[in-house]
Amino acid sequence: MTVDFYEAYHDSNFVASPYTGSRHNRGCAVDLTLIDLKTGKELDMPTPYDDFTPQAAATYANVSEKVRKNRQLLQDVMLKHGFVIFPSEWWHFDFEGWKAYPVMDLSFEDLISTHY
Repeated sequence: MTVDFYEAYHDSNFVASPYTGSRHNRGCAVDLTLIDLKTGKELDMPTPYDDFTPQAAATYANVSEKVRKNRQLLQDVMLKHGFVIFPSEWWHFDFEGWKAYPVMDLSFEDLISTHY
């Protein structure tokens, strides 16, 4: 699946090469957003997830105050827990030191059947 995604976009600002391994292939990256626990709905963020535009940048300035606060809350929590912000994607965070971990090649089926 990551090969298909990379072959479709070939933009290393947004899609890592599966041939050399990525932060995700090392189990050291997470893509996420925030939800309202009462409604289950996503909070307003600068763009939808996997938006490949300049507005997706983690520091893109032309956003509403509400969106800025939501994005800042997400960033503050992730930074507090040892993650670093990926500059071109507000939703993507890397675990600090991700380069030290080996590249894994697991299928979704392997992930589901493995209990950590």
